[in-house]
Amino acid sequence: MVVAKSWTMVRHFEGAPKPEDFKLVNTELPSLKDGELLLESEFLSVDPYIRPYSKEKLKEGDIILGSQVARVVESNNAAFPVGGYYVAYAGWTTHFISDGTGLDALPSNWPDNLPRSLALGAVGMPGVTAYYGLLEICKPKEGDVLLVNAAAGAVGSLVGQIGKIKGCKVVGSAGSDEKLTFLKEIGFDEAFNYKTVSSLAEALKTASPEGYDCYFDNVGGKFSDAALQQMKDFGRITVCGAISQYNDSVPPSGPYIQPYILFKQLLMQGFLVWTWKNRYPEAQKQLLQWIAEGKLKYHEHITNGFENMPAGFIGMLKGENVGKAIIIV
Repeated sequence: MVVAKSWTMVRHFEGAPKPEDFKLVNTELPSLKDGELLLESEFLSVDPYIRPYSKEKLKEGDIILGSQVARVVESNNAAFPVGGYYVAYAGWTTHFISDGTGLDALPSNWPDNLPRSLALGAVGMPGVTAYYGLLEICKPKEGDVLLVNAAAGAVGSLVGQIGKIKGCKVVGSAGSDEKLTFLKEIGFDEAFNYKTVSSLAEALKTASPEGYDCYFDNVGGKFSDAALQQMKDFGRITVCGAISQYNDSVPPSGPYIQPYILFKQLLMQGFLVWTWKNRYPEAQKQLLQWIAEGKLKYHEHITNGFENMPAGFIGMLKGENVGKAIIIV
């Protein structure tokens, strides 16, 4: 009998998630039926989307939602042999039974020298998010100025590098000097610490006096209030996230954005990466190629131990990670 360890929700988050909001439970899994397979998680992902989606998708006592790279350890399904690796969305659990529905195989051309955890990062959902969110919505052109906030995170760090591949000047904002060093190492032209500047507006203007053609927004809030004022006419804005507001119990009020959109004739679009689910292989092929060519660098923020998942999640929401936050079981 296999015992699965799982992190469950004690209560819905009020404000920032706290350790007491999570409970570790053990569950004996039944024997496999025909067509079923047993998978063991090796790498798990903690992502910002878990915070807002948990209230909508979960009830108290449910396993925390999320994705993992898992290996088939037992199978009664010929289509999923033992030893195969898949990306699954089974939540925060060490083992789970599946009938194969919703399992995504790693790309067939996966290089032996790349960690499989990248299927949760640079070649997974964050990489595809950066790829399509930038190229399909912002549509950057050579010579454009691209602004990225949360630029040292899983998505933002890739957006900036893809912008450089496409010939943009790239400006990034992050929350520590360590992260600014990282941004320079991966090719950002300008970077500033939003926590220490005296004025966001001045920092944005200093980084690009001519303004911005493209803005990839992972943060929302006051940062975006300042950034919209710095956009060039006909600028394009991708709204990928609003992490500055996920823990707010009361929605904040801010400046009205319509005058900026109107008089600068801006295009502003939010998106969910699942829009391009049928085009994942196209993005993954290109991302793998850029990594192999050294054009796209990845960084993983590793937390060891399944028992430390809540701490890894809470730390990620606080911005403690550089690159993709990964939990190794």
